[in-house]
Amino acid sequence: MEDNSLAPITRGRSAVAAADGRSVLHAEDRPAAQKHRETDMESILVDAMVSSALFLTRSGASPLNCQSNCVCASDIISCAKKELTIVPSGLPSYTAMLDLSHNNIHRLRAEWTPLPLKRLHTLLLSHNSITSVSADAFSLTPNLRHLDLSNNKLHSLEENVFSALEQLEVLLLFKNAITNIDRSAFDEVSLLQKLYLSQNRLTRFPLELVRDGEKLPELALLDISYNEIKNLPLPQLRALPARISNGLYLHGNPLTCDCELYGLFWNWHVRKLSSAIDFRDELKCRLISQNKVNLISLFALNSSEGLNCSVVREAGMEAYLGQTVILNCDTKQRGMTQVWVTPGNESVQTEPGERSSNRSSVSVLSNGSLQIQPIRLEDIGTYTCYAHGKLLNETLYVTLNVFNFTQHVHQETLNTAYTTLVGCVASVILVLIYLYLTPCRCWCRPGDRGQGEDRESIHSSVLSATPNHETTSDKAALSRHVAFLEPPGDLRGQNGKLKPNGSQEVPGIKGSAFQPSSPHRKLSDPGSISSVFSDTPIVV
Repeated sequence: MEDNSLAPITRGRSAVAAADGRSVLHAEDRPAAQKHRETDMESILVDAMVSSALFLTRSGASPLNCQSNCVCASDIISCAKKELTIVPSGLPSYTAMLDLSHNNIHRLRAEWTPLPLKRLHTLLLSHNSITSVSADAFSLTPNLRHLDLSNNKLHSLEENVFSALEQLEVLLLFKNAITNIDRSAFDEVSLLQKLYLSQNRLTRFPLELVRDGEKLPELALLDISYNEIKNLPLPQLRALPARISNGLYLHGNPLTCDCELYGLFWNWHVRKLSSAIDFRDELKCRLISQNKVNLISLFALNSSEGLNCSVVREAGMEAYLGQTVILNCDTKQRGMTQVWVTPGNESVQTEPGERSSNRSSVSVLSNGSLQIQPIRLEDIGTYTCYAHGKLLNETLYVTLNVFNFTQHVHQETLNTAYTTLVGCVASVILVLIYLYLTPCRCWCRPGDRGQGEDRESIHSSVLSATPNHETTSDKAALSRHVAFLEPPGDLRGQNGKLKPNGSQEVPGIKGSAFQPSSPHRKLSDPGSISSVFSDTPIVV
């Protein structure tokens, strides 16, 4: 079989021979040195042409050949199973679908197509040996909508690797060796609807792809099954809308068993989401018990063989009087028509922003949610949302509970209780200060009494209600403002033996400050110690 790739070499040698013939005619007229220079130049030219031809032959960069290497059908070009190492050159600009699967391509460079392919919408590169994709590999294919890179050897998705594909809708990356996804890998790919990342080596859930729905607002399917993810961001996953949770496939991962994880998937199962229904038998988790790891069904965690997790039921909404409440109709699909039915069997189907004709407090928002403002006690009950679409009809129930007080009053109640507690604590502190830190006169100040009198004052203040060392003015004041009532009648049998006239002898204490001035003292005497402990009332 004749090799056409050697034709340039043959033509080059013929040209050299012709040149040699012309040069021989005048060889006799030329010096010998000039002859040697011309011979060297001719040799260099021949070697360069041979090297170029051999490079083109070995690299496989042959132009597109629709008769031998590829199949061309109008705007569809299929070069599958041709053992290609690089993309053929000379692709026509009108190419709409290019199949390069089942080859031996190792890398997708930025210059894989020298000319823009603006009509290309499908590129198939599966079952190759691609280990890396250049950041500018898709800069000349801006209208690509379907890209298949499955069954390759990719290890990571680099920064902004898909950012040029603003029209991309479906991306297949399953069965690679991807361990890391750069957070900016999917920037500007806002129209992506389906992303397949199953059977890779991911250990982290790519939360940035679904958080808030800002990066990929049209994403309806995210398959990250059969990876190496052990833990999930459960609070963030619970907050996802149903249209994303419905297509979030997590089966086949070595998840760690947990009751919170069970509650998440039980909720999805009750809602009949595809992610929990389609692969129910493959949703398993790792249960660690007695230093052993057992793989059990995730829905068996509520049994004695699992963790005895309780059945989770979706809680209703709670509100206070006067608040504004928004009830969401969380449907599985976009663009559905919602019809709300109140607990009073009233149908609410109005244009977004308009209020119901019967109840001015109820209105439908632009996203189909029901707004109630302000909340009243009559609004308690179960609200039903009927969602209608071209391919699906759903019925959702939302239970609303209303507290019989406003949230502001509740806050005031807490503030009052706090103030009362602080007041009680302050009162106790003041009482303790009064009991243990009562100020007394200092004997060392000029003009005060001596040490003996001060000691007598201390003993007197402790043992007697009225001290026995008052000054003249103090005694006069005491006689004017304090009176002791004598007990009426006979006091025999009360508090010991007393005299009929209400007097009792009080023996003196020798050498003590409490030595009375008279041998006998009546109970009504202000200096009497026993009058403090008597049952006789004292009137002030």
